[in-house]
Amino acid sequence: MDDRVGRRGPRVWTREQPEPSPARPRMRTRWIIAPDPDGWSDVALSEWELERAGWTDRHPHTETNIVLAGELHVECEGTTVVVGEGQTVQVPGGSTGRYWAPSYARMLAVYGPNPDAEDTEATEYWEI
Repeated sequence: MDDRVGRRGPRVWTREQPEPSPARPRMRTRWIIAPDPDGWSDVALSEWELERAGWTDRHPHTETNIVLAGELHVECEGTTVVVGEGQTVQVPGGSTGRYWAPSYARMLAVYGPNPDAEDTEATEYWEI
């Protein structure tokens, strides 16, 4: 996944197709810039898709989602927003985010930083 060229020079990652898992068939993800398992002081970047499905998690770091296609619903701290193509939504670090796409949504997610490598709590996947 990580084809880094030197620690101080440019880093390059090879593009992979987002893949579903057997446990989450309507959710596909791939890392563009993978997080360092020992913590990171910059950002991590992923691409993910939901198709008539939802996902809930709690990150120790901020999560910013840029909607590339479709419509994403996000609930955090009792407030729900609906964001469409070209819009960005952010869930603050330490908060639980509940994300779903009644039809389809494809996003870029920016995570971080997370210098202490605190764990993300993945709590629920569901299908609509």
